[in-house]
Formats: sequence, structure tokens, C-alpha cells
Amino acid sequence: MITSQNWADAEQLWDFQQMHHELRPCSVAIGLGSHDLGVADVAADLYHRGMAPLIVFTGATSRTTRERMPRGEAEHYRERALELGVPAFVVLVEPHARNTGENILLSRSLLAEQGVRVESVLLVSKPYEERRAYATARKLWSEVEITSASAPTTLAEYVDSIQDPRLVFDMLVGAQQRLLVYPQLGFLIPQDVPPAVSEAYSRLCSSGFTSRLVVGP
Repeated sequence: MITSQNWADAEQLWDFQQMHHELRPCSVAIGLGSHDLGVADVAADLYHRGMAPLIVFTGATSRTTRERMPRGEAEHYRERALELGVPAFVVLVEPHARNTGENILLSRSLLAEQGVRVESVLLVSKPYEERRAYATARKLWSEVEITSASAPTTLAEYVDSIQDPRLVFDMLVGAQQRLLVYPQLGFLIPQDVPPAVSEAYSRLCSSGFTSRLVVGP
């Protein structure tokens, strides 16, 4: 059972994980693969608003997408963007990345191979992955300006769209844990975590939302 305290703690993590960047035009939008087709929706919207002339969708499959996205996350994203009116010639697909670091590095390599000069990136992710994606990109591609973007939605709205609150809470806790662990491994730049967020994270771990932890909490 998910308690009111669990919800309050998840709200703390939800808000912290978002960068609250002001959107601006960039050289390219990069949509990070996941189970959430909403990432493709956001990337398509940014293209139509003139925020990026080119989109890269990046991602293979994972244990959460193997069945629902059998052709790979990036390919399913591409198909969704085309349904939304994005021209095929402005979409590049990177189908091999299996984590956020690979999303960044392989997208960077693909753009270089295509001769695309990149000065700034609109990094499109799930709402609760914004901060980790940003910190990873700043570590691995420090010479470009990074602006984070995701669907403008509340936690309650997002849970309703996914129809699996425990999965979302587990993912939130996993995203927060990676912010704590990955800087020590050289995967991303450190982030200052407010005490209230750390306390919320600890309570959610104690409540059993731990299926997405990579190591101990």
C-alpha cells in the first residue's frame, strides 16, 4: 500500500529531479530512450515550435521496454514523431545505447559522423530523469550547453498516465540513488542534494521502493 507520506516523499524527489530550465532554441534535440513515448511527443513539439532543427532519438531496449518496444526505444520514438508530423529527414536514430552515458556518447558520435556542428543540446527525457541526464551530459559533453526538457506534468498526472504508481516511485528512487552513487564512479557531475530530499529518499527506500537501485541505498 502506498501511503500519504510515500506520496509526499515522491513529490519531493519529483520536483528535485527536474531542472526547471527555460527552453530556448538549440542545435539539436536528443530524446533519451525509455518506456515513455511522451519523450518523443515532447521532442516533436519542440521541433514544431522551432526549438531544434534536428532530433536524435537514442536507445536500444531494457527490461521494461523489451516487450512494449520490440524494435528498440529509438525506433519507436522515431515512429511516434513521424505520426506527429515531424519530417523523416530531420530525425536520426541511435539504436544501441543501453544507459544514459551511452545515450550521450553515441548520440555525440552519430552527430559528428553526420557532420552536424553542435553548440547546444535540448536534452529530452522523462520528467524524473532530467537532473541525472543533465549531470551525465555535463560530465561527458562539457563543451556544449545543455538545456533540459520533459513533459510539463505533475507526479499525479504522470502516475495516472503510466498506470503503475509503484513503478514510478521505484524509478524515482533509482534516479535519486544514481545521483548519489554515479559521481563517485565518474559517470556524472555531483549535484547538491537538499536535506529534505535526502530524507524523502531514505524514507522511500525504507518503505521498499528499491527495485531500481543499482547498489545499496
